[in-house]
Amino acid sequence: MTFLEKHILRQQQTKTQLCVGIDPDITKIPEYYHSLSNPIASFGKDVVEATSHIATSYKLNFAFYEQYGKLGYEALEKTIASIPKDIITIADAKRGDIGNTSKAYAEAVFTQLNFDAITVSPYMGQDSLEPFLAYESKGVFVLALTSNAGSFDFQRKIVDGKKLYETVIERCMEYNQKGTLGFVVGATHPAELAFIRASVPTVPFLIPGIGAQGGDAKETMDANNGGPAFFNVSRAILYPTMAYPSYKDAVRMKAEEYASLLPTI
Repeated sequence: MTFLEKHILRQQQTKTQLCVGIDPDITKIPEYYHSLSNPIASFGKDVVEATSHIATSYKLNFAFYEQYGKLGYEALEKTIASIPKDIITIADAKRGDIGNTSKAYAEAVFTQLNFDAITVSPYMGQDSLEPFLAYESKGVFVLALTSNAGSFDFQRKIVDGKKLYETVIERCMEYNQKGTLGFVVGATHPAELAFIRASVPTVPFLIPGIGAQGGDAKETMDANNGGPAFFNVSRAILYPTMAYPSYKDAVRMKAEEYASLLPTI
């Protein structure tokens, strides 16, 4: 089963398209966790337990684990282990380097950690992507048009008469021989999201930026026009401001709120 087939099956079960992003920040997690042996691991486990009934996928941001060194790597492994096997796991690692290095990155993420998909940078070209695309059952999300303000610095520059992100998409589609390639397209650019979706109607998108970054769920869904997508919400779910009997209750309620805003079509 490919990562996309697995995702579609999960969407049918949950009736939503919600991807929960896990970006653990020890300065933001409840004080209770600070007294535990591995606060980040316990936090991640609780997030999964609170949301796994409704999440179609999880996107784990590697930087938020790597910043804590050994404790973070341990937490990453434990969080992955806590995720039910029928739910897609996405390594938000943004890897991309010369062939041998990318091959090592792919081995680490896909074989050792057993993620279903990864985010990658296309800047170094085809040979930096091929080691990831060699895994027939794994997904590879190429950064195309990201949700941050800095996306205006390079991604929209006109190169040979086209915006650079358009060229990235066109060229990467030439590498998509196994049908495992997708694109990262930010929810903060709905008009351009609609344009990109029209150009590649059947390719999966990882769409970050809903919630804390300002992306609107309905507007983003409309722009995506029914294409296969992973609509990611991170901080708005991880760090809810409302008061509930427990932190896990608050996370569960926030996840269910966003799940209802991102129904399957």
